Amino acid sequence: MRSRTLSILASGLLLAACGGESVTAPTAQREVLTNPSFVTDINSVLLQRGCASGSCHGSGAGGLTLTENATTNFSRLVGVQAVAEPFQLVEPGDAQNSYLVIKIEGRQTRGSIMPRGGSPLDAIDKANIRNWIDNGAPNN
Repeated sequence: MRSRTLSILASGLLLAACGGESVTAPTAQREVLTNPSFVTDINSVLLQRGCASGSCHGSGAGGLTLTENATTNFSRLVGVQAVAEPFQLVEPGDAQNSYLVIKIEGRQTRGSIMPRGGSPLDAIDKANIRNWIDNGAPNN
């Protein structure tokens, strides 16, 4: 059986090696987006981080139920009053006062930072969520 190795190089290339042969290919570059899409950029972060899982908002934690469906998640986040604080979960055009941002930045007065039990979102994900909300939180 041949051994296989995958590595990300400092140059941003993916190195794949199998049986002494190797190839490199460009990797997807993550970046802060000025106009992120809810479906492609925001909902995908929520799903990748397990927010819609049964141990989190998949089971309705904190009064919010998320699913694998972007349309459902959008309707349950945008313009919806937070249960724990006097903020909307997502206040279109106002990331600073949106409870989603307050929770991912750890500025909440109750409960824990999101994602609960996981590592905090990185600066790119936080900036993209903020930019999406500040751009009016479009359903795109």
